[in-house]
Amino acid sequence: MTVATSLIPGLDDIVKRGDPRRRGEIASAISALFFQDASNLRPELVDLFDNLLIDLVPHAELAARVDLAERFSRLDNAPPHLVGQLARENEIMVAGPVLRRSPVLDEAALVEIARLKGQGHLLAITERPTLSTEITDVLVQRGDRDVVRRAAGNAGAHFSPGGYSELIKRASQDGVLTLKIGLREDLSGEHLKELLDGTLDVIRRRLSTVVNPTRQVEIKRAMAAIEEASLPPGPRRDFSDAQRTVLGLHRGGHLGESALLGFAKAHKYEESVATLSAMSGVRLPMLDRLLGGDRYDPILVVGRVLNLGWPTVRALILMWYGPHRTPGDADLEQARLNFARLMPSTAERVVNFWRNRQTI
Repeated sequence: MTVATSLIPGLDDIVKRGDPRRRGEIASAISALFFQDASNLRPELVDLFDNLLIDLVPHAELAARVDLAERFSRLDNAPPHLVGQLARENEIMVAGPVLRRSPVLDEAALVEIARLKGQGHLLAITERPTLSTEITDVLVQRGDRDVVRRAAGNAGAHFSPGGYSELIKRASQDGVLTLKIGLREDLSGEHLKELLDGTLDVIRRRLSTVVNPTRQVEIKRAMAAIEEASLPPGPRRDFSDAQRTVLGLHRGGHLGESALLGFAKAHKYEESVATLSAMSGVRLPMLDRLLGGDRYDPILVVGRVLNLGWPTVRALILMWYGPHRTPGDADLEQARLNFARLMPSTAERVVNFWRNRQTI
């Protein structure tokens, strides 16, 4: 440090009693000396620079402090106390570069700053190459919408189970955040299911188009589990045999309206629903739940999309009533009129909605 002392006469006195403007000038001069040979400075010399600069830099002009923060943020051996001081400045133009990339800032300092400083500081922290769960816990708890979105989009960020749950909770009101979370490689199956369960259908569809094929399969699996869980309690029908029957008809080229009419007339519910599912592309559990409701309208909708004849639709309605109930002639006539009036485009929109709900 004798070099610095000889180049800057009266340095000690300036550090202790110099006017602010003079301190700023000296801070820039000493920093210039540091940058000249920063990579070769021994630790004890770095400490010496640190002790001098920490009292001088705060008095430098804003532009000079911004420049110093930018340059020190890129050094592996930057003066640690000075870096911490810069990171804690209220002026985000100074603190930002250090918070974004300085390798000298330790975990404790980042957590402290995240807990105490404003949203600008939190947003800068989200840009670091890696973020520990301790840091992201604070970011998710305190961060505004932009902070949380940026953290979720950082591939180097790690989230604790609690942090993920809080992220997903916030995503229920934020479609952009939902997409960012859904794209994360470390998203578990359970968290994916939790995310989709609280998401609008339009966001599910969007998510399904932007993720990789593996995640698409995971999304379909999660949605199937969600759909299954939403089914009413009670005994579930076993469609295994019916599906095998329908598959055999398909392979033999005999799957069509004629087979469907035969199943419906015989009141074979499982075979009828499995056939409708195969012909319409609506997943079987979804169709079973729709037909298990207190109205037979879904039969009219699917019948119109498949261009079924009225005799087949009528047989399906009678099957829906069951073998021990018989609708009146007026009821069947009203059903026929409703079926005739149903526009194919309207029915197609409804069925597309059912399909989207099962595949997103």
